[in-house]
Amino acid sequence: MQVDEAHQARLCHARQILDRIGDKWSFSVIYQLGQTEVMRFTELRRAIDGISQRMLTVTLRTLERDGLVERTVHPVVPPRVDYCLTKLGMTLLGTVCQLMGWAVEHADDIDEARAAYDRRAGEAS
Repeated sequence: MQVDEAHQARLCHARQILDRIGDKWSFSVIYQLGQTEVMRFTELRRAIDGISQRMLTVTLRTLERDGLVERTVHPVVPPRVDYCLTKLGMTLLGTVCQLMGWAVEHADDIDEARAAYDRRAGEAS
């Protein structure tokens, strides 16, 4: 059976996109921007625990390039920069919120499973 090369190429491209939007920081940025209409850089940085200024900058630029986040610079002194989800970004928000809800709901279950696994692995060695 011959593999449809065009279909395989689309799947490969989709995996690249999922790798990008599914990373730790992109997921958090999309989730946070979905909670309010517009956020400033400093608000985002405060809302996302553990993200550095550099990583937030890189993540926002990449999400902007991907068409998921819009950056608006206001001509005031000092300059004000706002970020929001684009229409395309909003189409992803429901999925992100569902995954975040699932993670919150099952965090204790995951912790228990990890602890049980670690006990079994410790007993086996």
